[in-house]
Amino acid sequence: MSSPNFAAAQPFPNIEPYGHGLLDVGDEQRIYWETSGNPLGIPALVVHGGPGNGGRRGARSLFDPAVYRIVLFDQRGCGESLPHAADPRVGLQHNTTEHLIADMERLREHLGVDRWLLYGGSWGSTLILAYAERYPQRVSRIVLVGVTTTTPAELDWLYRGVGLLLPDAWEAFRDHVPAAERDGDLVGGYRRLVNDPDHDVRDEAVRAWCAWEDAVIAHEARGNPGQYGKKPALAMTAFVRICTHYFAHHAWLEDNQLLRDAHQLADIPATLIHGRLDLAGPLRAAWDLARAWPAAELHIIDESGHTGSPAMREAILTALNGYDRT
Repeated sequence: MSSPNFAAAQPFPNIEPYGHGLLDVGDEQRIYWETSGNPLGIPALVVHGGPGNGGRRGARSLFDPAVYRIVLFDQRGCGESLPHAADPRVGLQHNTTEHLIADMERLREHLGVDRWLLYGGSWGSTLILAYAERYPQRVSRIVLVGVTTTTPAELDWLYRGVGLLLPDAWEAFRDHVPAAERDGDLVGGYRRLVNDPDHDVRDEAVRAWCAWEDAVIAHEARGNPGQYGKKPALAMTAFVRICTHYFAHHAWLEDNQLLRDAHQLADIPATLIHGRLDLAGPLRAAWDLARAWPAAELHIIDESGHTGSPAMREAILTALNGYDRT
């Protein structure tokens, strides 16, 4: 469990999908999906972060298109999935972790996949773990980057604890909620603001939330600082609405549920890749998961934070393409 030396690895050329669609998953929800690469290749599902970020299409270039059948999808309410959570009239009562697990399984059946490799980071790692612990027989391999398990302790760190290191930015984040709520549940306070009937109140809360997220990753010069505030307005609104909805409910997971149930993953080989400089999701979650999951190999990237680095990209490419697939 140390920072490895990876041979230089380059992303694969960008490719376009050969198939895509909107899958009706019930509750008047349709999730966008696409497939690229080799139609007869190893199925691999990319699970995006956020929650509410939408799938980044550039993830295709991490997979050898001659080897993999690459599947991307947008989780409920974001990306190209419909209805879109940027619309304040769109309710989120049918957008929970349980719904997303069911959507992934329905997508697997729709595409005729028996077992697939799961790849994702940040919130995506939480969702992957929840899905794999429910359906371990449907998972061939797992690659997680920036491991999170969305425990109350992790959320308290991200929206309060790390303020010890960023007091100016955190106080601006805190002071955006009403004074009566500042010593309590900040996530819940923002959830109420981003669902306020007043458009200006919603918009200001969205910007304040993203300013805090950007402050937490501002030191990551080798990664992608400032990425939250660069989102298009509608994508930013959907992201914050969905994040606050999930995090106010602790993702509908029992405390330490994913670590407790890691024995369900015992037969699934995995690579965990985590940046030592990750302030958004400290290394502890990846460390504890690796200790509970003997089939998982943890790689710590010393130069990287939450948004990656060249060394982290090489580690991802090696994990996805460097193992024996025979």
